[in-house]
Amino acid sequence: MSTRTLEQLQAMKRAGEKIACLTAYDASFAHWLDAADVDIALVGDSLGMVVQGQASTLPVTVEQMVYHAACVARGCRQAYRIVDMPYKSYDTPEHALTNARRLLQGGEAMMVKLEGGAPAQLAVIESLLGAGIPVCGHLGLLPQSVREPGGYRVQGREPEAAERILNQAQALERAGVGLLILEAVPAALGRRVSEALQIPVIGIGAGVHCDGQVLVLYDLLGITPGKRPRFSRDFLAGAGSVEAALRAYVQAVKAGEFPSAAESFN
Repeated sequence: MSTRTLEQLQAMKRAGEKIACLTAYDASFAHWLDAADVDIALVGDSLGMVVQGQASTLPVTVEQMVYHAACVARGCRQAYRIVDMPYKSYDTPEHALTNARRLLQGGEAMMVKLEGGAPAQLAVIESLLGAGIPVCGHLGLLPQSVREPGGYRVQGREPEAAERILNQAQALERAGVGLLILEAVPAALGRRVSEALQIPVIGIGAGVHCDGQVLVLYDLLGITPGKRPRFSRDFLAGAGSVEAALRAYVQAVKAGEFPSAAESFN
């Protein structure tokens, strides 16, 4: 099968077909994402925690993202590849453009992802899009903002916060982002945002009614040390192989069976 395109992913939303996304950090796992027919491979700055053993994603550098993105590109030629722009790599439109070009040229990214929806962020997004660089937004829980009040907790439970997230999502769409990741919000808000936007909304801890789902690969395989997030599931348990676990995840997402109510937030 040929490499997926952004246009195909957007058509999947219009057709009501769920989108399966997983993180990947190296060529070997990326190969198995393709074998399992995963739609999107996200080279996430989560590698700082699950690969490097850092306490957060903040220490991850552009150089490290380029390296891991290039590794994934060598093993994964079918899934659409999105690469995170790490902390402090997109403070200004000029800074963002320089670093995004490195991710595309050295890491073979097809799209870059950045967090937040404040007005300054919209200017950065418009600069990237003006240079022909596709952008994925990220709202809800923002791992790069863990030092700010709130930290790692569910976002959008209060009416004002929910409206802010919805308004930011619509502003990101108007600015031209092609996809949106929505993390750790109540399932009802995940549904509102997904129904309000024309672009695909990929949830992680945002309920089953998003247009697709993404998980950290190591959480899916049950190998993340310590307590896994509530919204994850160990698909390797009883599966017999990594490929079978990945296929079970894709099937569960496509059938609307993942996440369950117990794996979602109220």
